[in-house]
Amino acid sequence: MVNIMIDELKQLPLMQQRMEICERKGTGHPDTICDSVMNQISIALSKTYMDKFGFIMHHNVDKSLLAAGETVTKFGGGEMIKPMLMVFGDRATFEVGGVEIPVNEITINTTKKWFRDNMRFVDPEEHLNYQIELKRGSQALMDIFERKGKFLGANDTSAAVGFAPMSDTEKIVFETERFLNSKDFKKSFPESGEDIKIMGLRQEKNLKITVAMAFVDQFIDSEEDYFRKKDEVSEEIKQFINSKINMDKIDLTINALDMRSRGVDGIYLTVLGTSADGADCGQVGRGNRVNGIIPLNRPTSSEAAAGKNPVSHVGKIYNILSYRIANNIYQKVSGLKEVYVWLLSQIGKPINEPMITSVQVILEPRLSLGVVSKDIEEVINSELENLNKFVNDLAYGRIPVC
Repeated sequence: MVNIMIDELKQLPLMQQRMEICERKGTGHPDTICDSVMNQISIALSKTYMDKFGFIMHHNVDKSLLAAGETVTKFGGGEMIKPMLMVFGDRATFEVGGVEIPVNEITINTTKKWFRDNMRFVDPEEHLNYQIELKRGSQALMDIFERKGKFLGANDTSAAVGFAPMSDTEKIVFETERFLNSKDFKKSFPESGEDIKIMGLRQEKNLKITVAMAFVDQFIDSEEDYFRKKDEVSEEIKQFINSKINMDKIDLTINALDMRSRGVDGIYLTVLGTSADGADCGQVGRGNRVNGIIPLNRPTSSEAAAGKNPVSHVGKIYNILSYRIANNIYQKVSGLKEVYVWLLSQIGKPINEPMITSVQVILEPRLSLGVVSKDIEEVINSELENLNKFVNDLAYGRIPVC
């Protein structure tokens, strides 16, 4: 029996509130790199376990640190003088029934492939060192995977919350970063690095967008050339934003720390297109929430979903599932302005049996909670009954986590 609680929220939807703040860290941001790489390692391990044993074994590869390297930037192209360091931590299954799993090899190969696929100027052989601190899992958590049943028991007592829909501000923050890191944009503006952070502030109907964009020094000939190319990029972003959102006023700032007449020291230049090459470190869980943004006006989970196993770790499953359920409720049930879904697990209980599924909704005027409650419950029950497919999609990387 699913424990469902449905309540009406007596508040204005976010889009009608006076102020909102939203952030997104792009592909090449050090935190996003850590999230993306560790989740790809989980996917690679899951596929290996499935291929060899027919089921996914215990692993939680959700701890990682990307320590910045050292570079010398200069107009026309600088150099890296000390590689970045990628540290991998937490737990995995190294052996099943006498069959060894090459966890370390999978970890390194997956990481190198991610960098080749996503970072144009990072050579994972030359620009990165690797330190693997993955250990064998605890017996108690590994034993969960030996127990029978359609669904495994939760490996933690953990809570998650998701919401729907995104506000216009949240959408434009997300879409702007995706636009700037698209293949077409990089073809037109190769000087634009993958390390892009978007911060959006809406006050009433006025929108302020602040962009931090790592420029690649090999494409910049001089300080004058930098500011000219930054202006060209700025115009492209303005056109994109204006085509996507209707506001009374839109202000855009790129690389706000820049200062003329200071040469390479006064502008945002990188050698490899990421601040991790010589400035900033990264860590799993410090970046985007599982819906791709950092929505400061919303309740969010503190769990780092990336890298956790997709079959028992509710820190991953419920984190993403809460957004999926919220979105499906919003799409399928008429008369809702906003939906918030809270999921709480209890360690050892099957993952399809949350301790509670709490739904909070903002209703259209003159609509009562009783009219929509049954439809909301049907969506929840359907999602939990089909949780196996959802888990399988997570395992094979069909659902993004950052």
